[in-house]
Amino acid sequence: MAAGRGVKSLLGPILAANSVVYLIILGLAGWSLDKYINGEHSHPHLGGNSSTSFMLIFALLGGAIGASSVLYGLVHLRAWRSDTLAAAASLAVGSCALIALAFGLVCKEMSLGGHRGNRLQTLEAFIIISLLNQLLYVGLLHAGIFNSRYGPSNQS
Repeated sequence: MAAGRGVKSLLGPILAANSVVYLIILGLAGWSLDKYINGEHSHPHLGGNSSTSFMLIFALLGGAIGASSVLYGLVHLRAWRSDTLAAAASLAVGSCALIALAFGLVCKEMSLGGHRGNRLQTLEAFIIISLLNQLLYVGLLHAGIFNSRYGPSNQS
């Protein structure tokens, strides 16, 4: 088996799943934040409590950085060199940090209670899914950093 072939075959499906999840997060968070800015807090599909606006902002930030992380991941998958690995891994860690902040606000929103509409609950579920996917993606990328068996070697 060629060096890095096992991780490389796993990165493609994870990047595809991450791209779909981040596009859904961006759509739902953008729609919900638009309703909040327009003052439609009592929209039947929205609802929320005092932490909702913060969660929406961090979901938008995490979704945007996560989508760019997917693009860098695709560049790395295509080039499969150590310099693209460093760029993809650093952006993936930043994206993971922002999604983890949004996940913390999701937990706070759930603990405060109150009416949460269907779209808001869907957004919460996708934030949780994206955090798990991003952690797996970061783990696979860092396996390539620490051992050339799982990633590109330094001899480019």
